[in-house]
Amino acid sequence: MTRTPGRCRTVAVISRVRLVASSPSGLRRTLGVRDAVVVGLGSMVGAGVFSALGPAARAAGSGLLPGLAVAALVAYCNALSSARLAARYPQSGGTYVYGRERLGAFWGYLAGWAFVVGKTASCAAMALTVGAYVWPGQAHAVAVAAVVTLTAVNYGGIQKSAWLTRVIVAVVLAVLSSVVVVCLTSGAADAGRLDIGLSSGVGGVLQAAGLLFFAFAGYARIATLGEEVRDPAHTIPRAIPLALGITLVVYACVAVAAVAVLGTDGLGRAAAPLADAVRAAGVPGLVPVVRVGAAVAALGSLLALILGVSRTTLAMARDGHLPPALAAVHPRFQVPHRAELAVGAVVAVVAATADVRGAIGFSSFGVLAYYAVANASAWTLDPAPRARLVPVVGLLGCVILAFALPVTSVATGAAVLAVGAAAYAVRRWAVAR
Repeated sequence: MTRTPGRCRTVAVISRVRLVASSPSGLRRTLGVRDAVVVGLGSMVGAGVFSALGPAARAAGSGLLPGLAVAALVAYCNALSSARLAARYPQSGGTYVYGRERLGAFWGYLAGWAFVVGKTASCAAMALTVGAYVWPGQAHAVAVAAVVTLTAVNYGGIQKSAWLTRVIVAVVLAVLSSVVVVCLTSGAADAGRLDIGLSSGVGGVLQAAGLLFFAFAGYARIATLGEEVRDPAHTIPRAIPLALGITLVVYACVAVAAVAVLGTDGLGRAAAPLADAVRAAGVPGLVPVVRVGAAVAALGSLLALILGVSRTTLAMARDGHLPPALAAVHPRFQVPHRAELAVGAVVAVVAATADVRGAIGFSSFGVLAYYAVANASAWTLDPAPRARLVPVVGLLGCVILAFALPVTSVATGAAVLAVGAAAYAVRRWAVAR
């Protein structure tokens, strides 16, 4: 019987998935739908909502809410594409795996490179954000302590990480709910400030969408944990849209509340938008609570980021793109312990020696490039035009938003991708020799 290339690829993929699932080096499947949704919420409802609204308002002006809608649309398309791919390839690594299997080794590698490098910087930034809120005078020391603590939690097993994430999500949602209620019920709230316009033009709206998209990007963490989810073909397609939908409702409520009190001009000038909003609403006593909420949210983001980066590191190490020793799985805790320790060590060093909070603009560019590969991969799953509509919209959205970012972010992000591509070429050349 003659085998078609597509059939051969399918057989190879099934064999790879079965090998990972049955091998002692595979991870333990313990997460259900609820835990997967919580991991996604912990990744998305993080420090971004406390800080991203200000820069987005400066970029879009009265187009802030349309910018949020555009970011949500692109995120929704990406989420559907990621969910379909994760159900087909329930392995650690997320888009690194999807790109490798659907588009070829280079595109998977490039997505993994963008994710690991960009998100490692984001880890350090989140750690420093925790330090800035908890003890500004010793931000670096607090950042290192946070990284060490959360790395230890992750080392103890995915269930411990999921339990801590549930606590963090509950605290953050409680704080955000308080902000929304206080702002919307105060005398300072004015519905007239919610007028939607395009004061900064379409370019401003798209730039705001690119900045706000970064705050939605955490649902990828559900896909990168594909090897630790029970019944992934059922769980992941349910968990990703649920987490994204809840996050969109939360972000929309917070944005409306903040704009109603401060207006888009005031929001754009605010250094700490939500703290300024509750102060303007006449409840300055809530400001310390908002600061605590921001610190806890940053911890949640950091926890989820370390999880995602270590799993992508594991997948790339299995294929030899990173040192093979990082592919080891702990026999008792069933986690990629060497990858987690390596990621934790790198992040701790960066957090202790540099302030990268203002230098990670390329992270947004890298995230959008990562999801562009995911959508391109999903496009190959089904040739029917109707099935390809969502991946096409997602791919175009990622490309447009990536190049609508500030010029420095685009230049830095492109440079990071170029370095990764060069490293790949050198490795291929060395192997060929």
